[in-house]
Amino acid sequence: MTYRVCFVCTGNICRSPMAEHVFRGHVEEAGLGDVVEVDSAGTGGWHEGDGADPRTVAVLEENGYTSAHAARQFRASWFADLDLVIALDEGHLRELRALARTSEEADRIRLLRSYDPAAGNGLDVPDPYYGGREGFEECLEMVEAASAGLLAAVRAELEERTA
Repeated sequence: MTYRVCFVCTGNICRSPMAEHVFRGHVEEAGLGDVVEVDSAGTGGWHEGDGADPRTVAVLEENGYTSAHAARQFRASWFADLDLVIALDEGHLRELRALARTSEEADRIRLLRSYDPAAGNGLDVPDPYYGGREGFEECLEMVEAASAGLLAAVRAELEERTA
């Protein structure tokens, strides 16, 4: 039984592919790569088929992560196959909840930084697209900080399923 996680940002070229690759790295390192599937999408389709932003690719690769990617737009029909939909900011959270067709689907949507106990009230991962490289590095730090908590939550769900 595969557990499926999808990270969602605006155009699926900066934050969500970064989160996808970082979390996939954590999943594989934990030995869960055969049971946890990780991908990403955007709320909009402007960049469908494009690779990740070159700054995302550079920051990922310099930090030991994979970076192969093709952008796509999130579809409401995907909820049926997903266990967890991770929004990168409050705007994505609202858009995803508007797409959810049932309360059960809406309950599967979470903010990434809600898994980082040090995040406090600032749960948005800021969009680095219009800034410089430092924004992408900050994004990576936030994604990495939340990944351990997210992995623990996914592991708990998997254990609950097999109990």
